[in-house]
Amino acid sequence: MSEQITVIPYAGYRGDEAPRAFFLGGVRIDVASVLEFWVEEAAGTRVHLRLFVVKGSDGRTHTLACDEELGMWFHLSP
Repeated sequence: MSEQITVIPYAGYRGDEAPRAFFLGGVRIDVASVLEFWVEEAAGTRVHLRLFVVKGSDGRTHTLACDEELGMWFHLSP
């Protein structure tokens, strides 16, 4: 299950590159560190997702996904 979220990204040379903070349930969570990063294409749809496993300032590990075509971010529930 995924929930659309608002992300404050680091804007590098590519624009919205990596999450620096995000809002989950109305609470701001800063990204303490990016643990993993990868790009995948959804089978048969050509949807490109940038996925990040991050350690949040809340002490939890979160998986965030950015749909590059829509420019939308999602929090993926464990």
